[in-house]
Amino acid sequence: MSITDYAVEAGPVEAGTVEAGTVEAGTVQAGTVEAGPVDAGARPAGAPPAPTAGALVAAAGLPLADLLAAAAVAGAALLLGGLPGWLLAGYAALVVAALAGAGLHRLRICLRVADQAGRIAVAAALPGLLLLPWAAGPARMLWLIVATAAALIAVRAAGAAVLRAAHRRGRLAERAVLAGSGPATQQLARLLREHPELGLRVTTCASVADLPRLAAEQRASRVIVAGLDGDEDAAAGALRACRPLGADVCLLPRVGGLGLAVPAGCLDEIWGVRLIPLRRAAWRGPARLAKRALDIAVAAVALLLAWPVFAAAAAVAWLRLPHPVLFRQVRVVGGGRLAEISKLRTLSQYGDPDTAWRVPDDKCGPLGRFLRITHVDELPQLVSVLRGDMSLVGPRPERPYFSRQFSQDIPGYAGRLRMPAGMTGWAQVHRLNGDTSITDRARFDNGYIEYWSFWLDLMILARTVTSVATEAAGELRKRSSRRGGRA
Repeated sequence: MSITDYAVEAGPVEAGTVEAGTVEAGTVQAGTVEAGPVDAGARPAGAPPAPTAGALVAAAGLPLADLLAAAAVAGAALLLGGLPGWLLAGYAALVVAALAGAGLHRLRICLRVADQAGRIAVAAALPGLLLLPWAAGPARMLWLIVATAAALIAVRAAGAAVLRAAHRRGRLAERAVLAGSGPATQQLARLLREHPELGLRVTTCASVADLPRLAAEQRASRVIVAGLDGDEDAAAGALRACRPLGADVCLLPRVGGLGLAVPAGCLDEIWGVRLIPLRRAAWRGPARLAKRALDIAVAAVALLLAWPVFAAAAAVAWLRLPHPVLFRQVRVVGGGRLAEISKLRTLSQYGDPDTAWRVPDDKCGPLGRFLRITHVDELPQLVSVLRGDMSLVGPRPERPYFSRQFSQDIPGYAGRLRMPAGMTGWAQVHRLNGDTSITDRARFDNGYIEYWSFWLDLMILARTVTSVATEAAGELRKRSSRRGGRA
């Protein structure tokens, strides 16, 4: 199989021109659809506008409202007695964390609370069940759960009513960018103009490629994509570039009028037109620290446990293979960084290791093949994990020569470099290593990054351990059967 099994030349996507004006029936021109009066006050030419009050409310409104509601109920329960203060404080904090973890701190455009009432109640119930063993009795905890859920829903509903009233008066509106050039874009622009209570001041653009620049210039807190143009890989890159700007990105389904297998509370809506919100970048802030802590803990324990195995393998390699025992090579480890990665030597010199794609199996010898199958040769990379050069789980690091080639030829390959490389990954547990499809690897790696979670890392590590153990057992059985046959 060729390493460029699916080569596509990604040509440049031309940025569309944004012209001043309004959205008119017929042709969609770039411009502004206002759901209220324009902010007063001039600013220096070329300077980005300040964030709107509406954007600040969208970012902090729900977390603050939930915290106040949970704290008020906890305070009332403390005055009534029966539950200790530490338990009430912990319960309130866990409820707010559960709401955040469930994605319920994203302020929807439609502001409807009823769709999310069930999920809010679950977020209030789970911490209560967790703390139930320390409560005086189930009745008091049940009262606390019901009161907290009711307070959260009531506060959110009241806040939504206040926001709608403010939006109708042209206040607390958010800046948004609407991308697309077809009838769907015209419809959304018209609906936003006719319904100022949705609170969006929209700038339109015909090309998705313009989104990052326009969102940055406008300091838009929302991006709505009604149609994709050109190369989908380039469009995905443009949408990812909006995430560091803090913009909330929603897509219009290509086929409307059909029910999605997604809870209604997870979707958004513009006057009956359903939108699909994209996940925010999960690998950031506390999640990044948690992943790093997992790397350090697991790598340190693995080094202690695997040290005898590595020492024995290194001794045998020192006797049978050329020196030095450790083979060092520069790899692309993500984020535009290069790092020297060490492996246990498994073969004699064969071609240029920086440009030779695949080493034939007969060049490794029995020892080299065994070290590669059992992945004992990769144990020194645990030191790279401890140094922070790479992670336990992530896209596999590649040599710079091939990384440049694949980034040019393989759709989506460059996108996988936005996360630190790992010893194992989502592609590897699906046996996409060695001489396998680079296109498939890029697809699996990008899927891992987009849907990253702490639990996914734990699952990949568990599957890696079982896979390595299975392969090692199979290799030992083969060698045993061959010895038996010769005997």
